[in-house]
Amino acid sequence: MPKIRVLVAEDSLTVRMRLVEILRGDPEIELVGLAQDGKQAIELCAKLKPDIITMDMMMPVMSGLSATEYIMAHCPTPILVVSASVNRGELFRTYEALSAGAVDVFDKPSGQEPDGDWERKFLATVKMVARIRVITHPRARLMPSRAAMPPQPPLKPASGRRIELVAIGASTGGPGAIVEILRALPSEFRLPILFVLHINEPFGAAFADWLDGQTERRVAYGQEGEPVEALAGRVAMAPVGHHLIVRDRRLRLIDTPERWSCRPSVDVLFESLGPEYGAAAAACLLTGMGRDGAQGLLQLRRAGGLTIAQDEASSVVYGMPREAAQLGAAAEILPLAEIGPRLLALQGDGGRS
Repeated sequence: MPKIRVLVAEDSLTVRMRLVEILRGDPEIELVGLAQDGKQAIELCAKLKPDIITMDMMMPVMSGLSATEYIMAHCPTPILVVSASVNRGELFRTYEALSAGAVDVFDKPSGQEPDGDWERKFLATVKMVARIRVITHPRARLMPSRAAMPPQPPLKPASGRRIELVAIGASTGGPGAIVEILRALPSEFRLPILFVLHINEPFGAAFADWLDGQTERRVAYGQEGEPVEALAGRVAMAPVGHHLIVRDRRLRLIDTPERWSCRPSVDVLFESLGPEYGAAAAACLLTGMGRDGAQGLLQLRRAGGLTIAQDEASSVVYGMPREAAQLGAAAEILPLAEIGPRLLALQGDGGRS
């Protein structure tokens, strides 16, 4: 079986040599190159065609973020961001890199981990990310300027069934996908949006704050007991480490066991919507690895809700939406570019499918 070919981009000599030692110690991995800045990472990626790049964010000459944007637009390669999570500015750059097409993020070692624990998790993550088939991910498509957004047609009066809220779940590839969807919704879109994203601690701590700055739509972590109707035109995101559900038309944060090794879980949110809203709920399951969200989407469809799954061609990882499609949980399977306009139509046409 061919070895996994890894390119390391890291400006710190200490960290770089530690990564080299760990990677060279695994018989399934071949270290093919070392880059000390983003420009070198781009050059070596084009020359060496690695299976995966481990990418630091804070590098001289060209940052890891700029290198990620270029690589995903011109020579798409699975990128694992290996970055520190203690600095808010670096956190935001990490979110930008994920939005630009990086597959996953892994915290740099703090020195407090049990012997061998960080190394085992790092190697497992490298092997997992290297298996992902990435797509060309031009930054200009995912992050257009607000001024470049085309004018939206006026909304039609609602008719037919009435949609009262939208729920969205995503995992790998989710940061870029949710930005594209939110940018497609004009200020007139007033349905509350509940959002669950799989993102590991400690990297999830400020994601809602970052997402809040990407569009004119307000985004914040959901608050215990907050009335759903008070979220009109806003996005409530599940906090890291808590499931987000709706009970008695209010948000609830619960600490029940993980589902599919995830907390928050998309399934847990979707399952709570059927008894509360039935046909008045719409849910979208976006790109991501694993099965989370598929069963919950099926339950919501059976309760009469409108259910959407992202299609394979536009998904960074066609895992979660594929499970939904195979279960018959998705009433509609759409490219990412069509999901925002479809949600807009739910408010405009009353949700007729």
